[in-house]
Amino acid sequence: MPETILETPDSVKRAALQAELVQADSSKLGEKLILNMGPSHPSTHGVLRILLELDGEIVTRAVPDIGYLHRGDEKIAENMTYNQFVPYTDRLDYLAPLANNVAYALAVEKLMGWTVPPRGQAIRVICCELARISAHLLGIGALAMDTGAMSFFLYAFTEREKIYDLIELLTGARFTTSYTRIGGLTRDLPPGFVERAKAFVEQFKGRIDEFDGLLTRNKIFVDRNQGLGIISKEDAIDFGLTGPNLRGSGISYDIRKERPYLTYPEYSFSIPTGSVGDCYDRYLCRLEELRQSTHILEQALATLPGGPINVGDGKGFLPRKDKVLTKMEELIHQFILVTEGIQAPVGEIYFGAENPKGELGFYINSKGGGVPYRLKIRAPSFVNLSILGKLLPGHMVSDVVAILGSLDFVMGECDR
Repeated sequence: MPETILETPDSVKRAALQAELVQADSSKLGEKLILNMGPSHPSTHGVLRILLELDGEIVTRAVPDIGYLHRGDEKIAENMTYNQFVPYTDRLDYLAPLANNVAYALAVEKLMGWTVPPRGQAIRVICCELARISAHLLGIGALAMDTGAMSFFLYAFTEREKIYDLIELLTGARFTTSYTRIGGLTRDLPPGFVERAKAFVEQFKGRIDEFDGLLTRNKIFVDRNQGLGIISKEDAIDFGLTGPNLRGSGISYDIRKERPYLTYPEYSFSIPTGSVGDCYDRYLCRLEELRQSTHILEQALATLPGGPINVGDGKGFLPRKDKVLTKMEELIHQFILVTEGIQAPVGEIYFGAENPKGELGFYINSKGGGVPYRLKIRAPSFVNLSILGKLLPGHMVSDVVAILGSLDFVMGECDR
């Protein structure tokens, strides 16, 4: 009796990809090579696998294969109360967990019809811009390391450690912060945070100039990035790119300006754009965004308002812990909120925030009650990687490394 082999959907998909590449040009099978780049490869920045069809050193076809890190976050969200899902957003773009927390909270608050008080909004802006600086430092540092500039990577990490010290002071954690709550924040700024943040901002201005001097006119770095991976304006729009990858192609689109949220309209900042759309332009955009985020931080810290940080909805937000421990009504209130969750109205909403990688969006479909009926995440890394099939052909294998680094994606966010 012949043996029956049961294949998983993933194995079927990957076998089909391999067969598709081989079948594409069977007449020249002896002249082409199918090369697996990843999923275990440092320059793929995570578990990304790309099937490359090569003619010598030239890529003739590329098929990205994703899903190795898939955790089913969207289905998990449908079985949790709204606040219980906050820690899962940390694990999306895990290089900017604070920004993920804020984007998700803003989406649920849009569903609830809540507006966080000005102080809470300003603190969220500070969180988002610290996260943007931290993520861009790693993005530029990884691109530099991928193209041979190891020292720059270490310099960037030195500055990230200073940011992590601030995040630890603020949230109690360095990496997976879970600082935001639906309707506000877990706690107010701790004593000394504003002074330490201002000191970081002041010294970081000089560090950006040093980074600029190290890389921007470095001949090896320029030669490895300039003129490679050119994304036209039309292609950037057609493939739905957002963030620095879109702005690098010359399109001045930033959600903080186009659809303002939090206290961003109160701050002065510019949107850097490229002119060519190559790897080098995407690097320049992220470098300038470091300056703009620093400028936003400077303004937010200088004009930080007083007052409450959480919404005033007595039935929708957890009461203060000291009252929970001393009063029966607050204890009952907390018990109901923790066990049943925030009671959301029936409806559906979408909210997109300008995250370091691009537009992080959340679609929520609510049938009422404490958990979402459906939740869908628009992950910018997933969308940005969709252009690889068109972008990589015609480049050399060594160019693939630089192009991937310039797109600055995170597979935890891509696969979800």
